[in-house]
Amino acid sequence: MKIFNSIQEFSAAKKTVVTLGTFDGVHKGHKSILEKLIKSSKQTGCQSVVLTFFPHPRMVLQQNTDIKLLNTITEKAYLLEQCGIDNLIIHPFSHEFSRLTAEEFVKNILVDSLNICKIIIGHDHRFGRNRTADINDLIRFGHEYNFEVEQITALEVNAVSVSSTKIRHALADGDIATANRFLGYPYCLTGTVTSGKQLGRTIGFPTANISIAEDYKQIPAHGVYAVSSVINGKTVLGMMNIGTRPTVDGTTETIEAHFFDFDADIYNQTIKVSLHHRLRAEHKFESFDALKQQLEIDRIQTKAFFKDTSI
Repeated sequence: MKIFNSIQEFSAAKKTVVTLGTFDGVHKGHKSILEKLIKSSKQTGCQSVVLTFFPHPRMVLQQNTDIKLLNTITEKAYLLEQCGIDNLIIHPFSHEFSRLTAEEFVKNILVDSLNICKIIIGHDHRFGRNRTADINDLIRFGHEYNFEVEQITALEVNAVSVSSTKIRHALADGDIATANRFLGYPYCLTGTVTSGKQLGRTIGFPTANISIAEDYKQIPAHGVYAVSSVINGKTVLGMMNIGTRPTVDGTTETIEAHFFDFDADIYNQTIKVSLHHRLRAEHKFESFDALKQQLEIDRIQTKAFFKDTSI
C-alpha cells in the first residue's frame, strides 16, 4: 500500500475507485465498505483509494471538542494495509478545506486530482460546504463528470450494527469484549516503553511503562486487562494495569504491562499491546502485600484465560 500525506502528493495516471471517511477503528462496518472497494477495483482494473482526513473534522470544526479516536494515524494505516488497499491518502483537514463547495470538491478533488471512475459511499454521506450535498447530488455529479456512484444502503449498514461511537462507549465502560467484537480484532495501544519508579519489581511484578504520545487516543477504562504483544518477533502474554495506582497514592494515569516469562530490556522501544479481556477494575489496597496477593490472582486468571483462548 502506498501512503500519501495529502491529495496533492497523489498522482493518478490510472483511473481510481475511491471511498472516503475517517475510518476510525477500521471496524467491521468499515471493512464491508473496503471489501466492496477492493472487489470493484479488481473488476474495473482501477486502483483502490481510501481518502481519509487528519485531524478528525470534529477537532477542527467544533470548538472545545474532546473526541477521542480509536486509532492513531500509524495504527489506521496498518489496519487499512491489512485490508489490501492500493493507496491511502491522509489529507490535512482544515477550515479552508471544509469551505469547498460540493461541486469544487467533486471537480477539483475527485475528478481532477484522483482521476475517479467510481466512488463507494454510505447512504447518509453528506459533503461540501456546511455538508449541504447528499447522495442524490453525488449521483448527479457522477452523470455530469462521468463516474459511477455505488451506495451502501441503510439495510447493509444496519445489518452490521457497528459504529466508532459505540466502540468508544464500550471502551470507556471497560467493556473490552464488546469493543473487540465490533472491531473484529483486539483493541490495541501503541506507545514507547519508558522507565518508571520500578515499584512493581520490588514485589515480583516488573512492568513496562507505556507512554502514548497521541493525546487523542482513546484509553479504555481503568482496570487490569489480559494482554499480548509481539516483541522482538515473539508473541508474549501478560497483564496490564491502566489507572492512577491508588495504592501508592498515585494521581497521574499510567499504563503498565507485566509480561510473563519475559525479561528482555525493551526501554525506548515502541510496542503495540493488544487488549483481550478485562479482569477487574482498579482498586486501592491496604498494603503492598495485599496488592501482591491480588496480582498473583490476576496472573493465574490471565493465564487461565489465554489457555482457553486462541490469539
